[in-house]
Amino acid sequence: MRIQKKITGFLVLLIFFFSFAGSLVPSAQAAEAKKTYTIGTDTTFAPFEFQDVNGDFVGIDIDLIKAIAADQGFEIKIQSLGFNAAVQALQSGNVDGVIAGMSITDERKKVFDFSEPYFDAGPMMGVAADNHTIQSYEDLRGQRVAVKAGTEGATFAESIRTKYDFSIVTFDDSAQLVDEVKAGGSVALFEDYPVLAYGITQGNGIKTVTPKEKGGSYGFAVNKGQNPELLKMFNQGLEKLKSNGQYDEIVAKYLGSADAASGANIDSEAGAPKDSRLALIWQSMPAFLKGLGNTLWYTVVSLFFAFILGLIFGSMKVSHNKVLRAIATVFVDLFRGIPLLILAFFIYFAIPQAIGFKIDPWLASILTLSLNAGAYVTEIIRGGIQSIDKGQMEAARSLGVPYGTAMRKIILPQAIKVMVPSFINQMVITLKDTSILSIIGLVELAQSGKLVIARTYQTFDVYLTIAIMYLIVITILTKIADRLERRVSRG
Repeated sequence: MRIQKKITGFLVLLIFFFSFAGSLVPSAQAAEAKKTYTIGTDTTFAPFEFQDVNGDFVGIDIDLIKAIAADQGFEIKIQSLGFNAAVQALQSGNVDGVIAGMSITDERKKVFDFSEPYFDAGPMMGVAADNHTIQSYEDLRGQRVAVKAGTEGATFAESIRTKYDFSIVTFDDSAQLVDEVKAGGSVALFEDYPVLAYGITQGNGIKTVTPKEKGGSYGFAVNKGQNPELLKMFNQGLEKLKSNGQYDEIVAKYLGSADAASGANIDSEAGAPKDSRLALIWQSMPAFLKGLGNTLWYTVVSLFFAFILGLIFGSMKVSHNKVLRAIATVFVDLFRGIPLLILAFFIYFAIPQAIGFKIDPWLASILTLSLNAGAYVTEIIRGGIQSIDKGQMEAARSLGVPYGTAMRKIILPQAIKVMVPSFINQMVITLKDTSILSIIGLVELAQSGKLVIARTYQTFDVYLTIAIMYLIVITILTKIADRLERRVSRG
């Protein structure tokens, strides 16, 4: 009975925590009442949205929405997401609007309300700078091309795929298209021409060989029938910026050259000189360190709650009560069986859309990591307890020692020695799992690297630095944990 009372106490504590976390939701609603809107964007889509060397979000879209907000008297909170994640966040209600180089299409108009067009775009084909065999679409026959999901480039490539008999591979980031072509996985890429032109001017090793195709226009989107006042203010602000010349200044800031603005062919020789590797790493180190700090913070917080969950459900799994064992088994099977990425999508996108409330990415990330790690910690605790000879518990009970006291004083101290190596392993796994949650906007170490790559296109240097940082941190944590394990074993 005493152990069941403790389990009940733990459950009450957990419910209190999640209730407290849920109390953050009304604060978002209060912010809306003060005309503060959360805007989702894709911050790996230069020159429309990306992160500069100081870690600030910049680009045509970012500067535009900030200028409109200042003109119309409302405030914005920029939420960094991939394009697909931003659209899903809008549908689930976690953001109020999306500005991410989003093409206005008839299909999207069925789901979203769009502003007046703020930029006329169009797709364009790019090839590696040293490729002299691909000169036209005809040369794509039997080859593979790369596209970014949700872009006009992807739509155009699909429209001519059958005619020119080539295959398509899809990526989530513009920088990945460049890496795919330079690595030889695909012979060409299709991308919106301003993005392609900007990358070439940054020296990304790509050139264009065909003219820009006729395309659609970008628009600011809100959910259909929702936030009409935000859409109205965007249109009014856009019209004012165009009339006073501020709009032209913003566009020229990022697409100042005639070639980039018109979509004319641009050779890689037009690219800007690159910083040295050491200079790039030094400039990016503040962003990397901030991302590393976030990684460690989310790991520690998530493992704290994972341990609480593991202690609760691990105790339930070794209980003599069949109902408690069944509940614990369902918990473990559920959250150990669902892939971490799917669990993150379900918590951040699906549940808010179904129930109708907002959840911040940091809270969704902690819930995802805690539930996933908690299922594994449950099994670690169960295995540790059951590894101790049953005779010790029986002997303690025969001497009149209460079950809870026997568990706390006799069984657990021995079980902990068995559990420590598995706890260390789970800590390392959870730390690395934080990188997956960049898909819902968590800016940790891996995402910090992606943001730098979107600006510089220096994939090798950035990912090498990120890998070394992960290796150093995990090695240090492992050595500390190994020493702790030896001390526990001697104790």
